[in-house]
Amino acid sequence: MTVDPIIFYIMVAVIAFMIGLAKGGLGGTLGALAVPLMALVMPADQVIGLILPILMLADIFAVSFHWRRWNTRLVLLLLPGAVVGVTVGTLFITNAPTETLRTALGVIVLVFALYKVFESCIQGLLRYQPRNWHGLVAGTITGFSSALAHTGGPPVSIYLLLQDITPRVFIATSAIFFFLLNWIKVPYYWYAGLFDLQKLWQIAWLLPLVPLGVWVGRWWGSKVDKETFEWIITALLVIAALMLIFF
Repeated sequence: MTVDPIIFYIMVAVIAFMIGLAKGGLGGTLGALAVPLMALVMPADQVIGLILPILMLADIFAVSFHWRRWNTRLVLLLLPGAVVGVTVGTLFITNAPTETLRTALGVIVLVFALYKVFESCIQGLLRYQPRNWHGLVAGTITGFSSALAHTGGPPVSIYLLLQDITPRVFIATSAIFFFLLNWIKVPYYWYAGLFDLQKLWQIAWLLPLVPLGVWVGRWWGSKVDKETFEWIITALLVIAALMLIFF
């Protein structure tokens, strides 16, 4: 798949700004659009390596907003499973054909979108008794889906929502977990050859769009109707996922 340079830079600029908006307060659903949108114009295995550094930059802002507000115990319960999930996910990436990876990416994004549609129903049906091994399961599923598509939000969100923590602790714990998870992915992606250093250097001048997006997201977050916004982004996720699967 040949990528037009103009389209490439426009897409990276949009995605960098979009990730900043998501981390600034407009929600993880917006950030989940990054990989499927980029995968529509370039190979999926190149996309995930390209977007990871952008996410890591945005993570710095997310963690700084909620510094030391997280629940360390819950993070430690999630991390071992995350390592297992990233390991399995990276093995899949390195052994699956490009078209298979593109389809798998579309399926994961579609599952994410469906979760957002039925989120309240799923949470309402759950009758929960906390167990430490639940963190291992949630971390493993998150690590796998995050390694493939940087969309590990639903398993961790479900797990954390079922814990007896405040909304602020929920957000902070999620932020620090994904900060650490993205760093866990670095050596795996490096070993798998998913980083294109030339392309990363080419997009470095666009990275200031991340903090700009964070600033706009924090300002806009208090003004936008988040429920309507989430529904629009979820619809876009479904469209992008179906295009990855069928086209």
